[in-house]
Amino acid sequence: MNAFVVRHSACIYRWLNITVLALSLALIIYLSADAFRGVSFLADRGYMRFQLLVCCVFIADFFIELYMSSHRWRFFRRRLLFLILSVPYLNLFEHYGVMFSPDVVYFVRFIPLARGMLAMAIVVGYVSTNRLTNIFASYSAVLLAIAYFGSLVFFEREHGLNPGVNAYFDALWWACADTTTTGCSISPMTPAGKVTGAVLAIMGMVMFPLFTVVITSAVRQRISSRGEASQS
Repeated sequence: MNAFVVRHSACIYRWLNITVLALSLALIIYLSADAFRGVSFLADRGYMRFQLLVCCVFIADFFIELYMSSHRWRFFRRRLLFLILSVPYLNLFEHYGVMFSPDVVYFVRFIPLARGMLAMAIVVGYVSTNRLTNIFASYSAVLLAIAYFGSLVFFEREHGLNPGVNAYFDALWWACADTTTTGCSISPMTPAGKVTGAVLAIMGMVMFPLFTVVITSAVRQRISSRGEASQS
């Protein structure tokens, strides 16, 4: 009986992860298409309905996994951020008539994408063969997602106003350069562009040293374990 429950629980977890990952990718594609076409997401009723559906699935995924967890309180504490990022804030703002500045509303729509980004990092980590590749793949997925989302924000807000942003690839180059803190000749001109630049620079300064420390520690442990094995 226990083996039956464990086997079916693993199957449910796998399908939940696949569903969350597929919806996250679909949301990214939808958002990217609107950004490239210059369509306002608030005016796109299809996007608002789809985001509400995706957020509801994210919330359902959280509570299903909470119910199936053998350590529910520990799961709740560790995954609380997932629940916070799953709330459809834009739909709630619209329903209750809550008003914010356009820049605030613009950034709020990326909150579900942050939830999807975490899901992608976890799934990428699951398919890795060992701890070292797990860490490398997860960090790479997070950094690529951050740079891509930043480039979307920068392109949509700066294109037509910033003479340095003539095409999307200019925004992508700026986002990659800002994330790696190497610097770029393009400077943001809008408040959203400046905030995005600050966030990308902070994430780059945090992620790269942390990534280096973790990888160095893992390599040292592997070398140490091999040395002990050869001595024995």
